[in-house]
Amino acid sequence: MTFIQADNFTAEIVRSSKRKTVSIKISKGKVFINVPNYLTHSTIESIIAKKQQWIKSKLATQEKLASIQPKQFIINESFLYFGHHYPLNIALGFRSSVRLENNLLLVTVKDQHLNTPNTIKKLIIQWYRKQAEIILKEKTAYYAQLIGVNPTSMTIKTFKSRWGSCSINAGIQYNWKIIMAPEAIIDYLVIHELCHIHHHNHSAVYWQTVAKFCNQYKDYGKWLKLNGAYLEL
Repeated sequence: MTFIQADNFTAEIVRSSKRKTVSIKISKGKVFINVPNYLTHSTIESIIAKKQQWIKSKLATQEKLASIQPKQFIINESFLYFGHHYPLNIALGFRSSVRLENNLLLVTVKDQHLNTPNTIKKLIIQWYRKQAEIILKEKTAYYAQLIGVNPTSMTIKTFKSRWGSCSINAGIQYNWKIIMAPEAIIDYLVIHELCHIHHHNHSAVYWQTVAKFCNQYKDYGKWLKLNGAYLEL
């Protein structure tokens, strides 16, 4: 094995006689650069140097993800909604429900045997999805009129690696988890997807359209990349 020592990280060189292109893979905090056999060590060093900031960013993201503890769905655990943290409280009641009350996320269960992490998780997700559907429906209608587009549908989905989508038929889909983000980020996502009705790409013209309705779109996009991992249950 051959390695290249860069600034604050080490990259392992993986050579192959079958490979014709260069690719960089970052997995579990380790950096691998896959290269053709004929590529010289100095050329590989140059590639690593050019990609250094990108690699550092990816490593930082992976480190952040690794540090995030899974939710336990217990009393006083913090949950995000509209960018604010709400401690969880669990109580017995006449029916199972979730609501914000006195700066708490209050989950009510009918029987003590329902007070399990799995049940609490299901109730909270149902609540998040319901709130997302109500709020995103309102925001989509508002911004659609402002932008001058007519989405054919709006649905709430669970995505693993994206926040929304716009189909070629102008159907809009949102990841319900975005409801945990600050309102400005939610607005940015709605604008982002609606502008795709005009431009089904990420061209310069598309971003110019987004900028008309959200001039801080670059900052909000960066926020999602840096903080999206925290919008999880």
